[in-house]
Amino acid sequence: MTAAPIAQAAGRLAPLHVRGELLAGRRVGAFHHLTLAAPGVPERFRPGTFVALSVGETHLARRAFWIHQVKPMGGHGATIQIVVEPVGVGTRWLTGLPTGTGLDVTGPLGRAFALPKEAVSCVLIGEEYAAAPLFPLAERLRERGCRVSMIVAGRDEAHLLSTLEAKRSARSVTVVTRDGSIGQKGSVADVVGDVLRREEAAVVYGAGTVSSLHAVAAAAEEHGAWSQTAIEQPLTCATGLCHGCAVPVVGEDGAPRLARACADGPVFRGDRVRWDEVGK
Repeated sequence: MTAAPIAQAAGRLAPLHVRGELLAGRRVGAFHHLTLAAPGVPERFRPGTFVALSVGETHLARRAFWIHQVKPMGGHGATIQIVVEPVGVGTRWLTGLPTGTGLDVTGPLGRAFALPKEAVSCVLIGEEYAAAPLFPLAERLRERGCRVSMIVAGRDEAHLLSTLEAKRSARSVTVVTRDGSIGQKGSVADVVGDVLRREEAAVVYGAGTVSSLHAVAAAAEEHGAWSQTAIEQPLTCATGLCHGCAVPVVGEDGAPRLARACADGPVFRGDRVRWDEVGK
């Protein structure tokens, strides 16, 4: 590759631990979009960072959620929106809460996406709810004059996140579903190479399953583009203390090491991740 076309991600501010409030919730397809008041957190947000919420009746369990939007709401000032798929005890508990419920919120956490130094062609690939951080990223890229294209993927139409919003955010959108219910039938791996070539991508951003991110990183490498991948790992503390969310990477010195998804990531250079070892 030639000299890196991306700058380092902006320096991080220390995360806040605040008592938040559930302001609104709506179901869209398979997902719930929840809007939270979390004083101070929206002002520190960068695309790719996330929040951790204490969930369950005992409030001891913690779950990490991508920040999808930051927007003003009524008298609450800036609020954050997260996307939740209710598949386990904690997420079902969370999506069943009435508005006005108080929640313990920690964030924003993690390392954000780095932005290009110049106005270049960027392709953003998002799979199911993990696509959430790509929408504010698209807005930041457009502000820098970048040409933005998106791939939005899911197992079926219900598991596609915000395709209409994608069409407002990008100059071109490719929709792909595994069952073929809408868009092209297949997976991210089936379409990413063609999209990168068509858009002449210089920088590629991905958020989704490990297998899809592996395909994104490989396609970017083949195309000669730089890739950044937002990796989701099961989190315990979400602050980097427990080292329970290890991601195998190659360090700057070329030596293999383990990084923490919650503190050193969740965004990693795609060509630095040892994909065949993730989750093992």
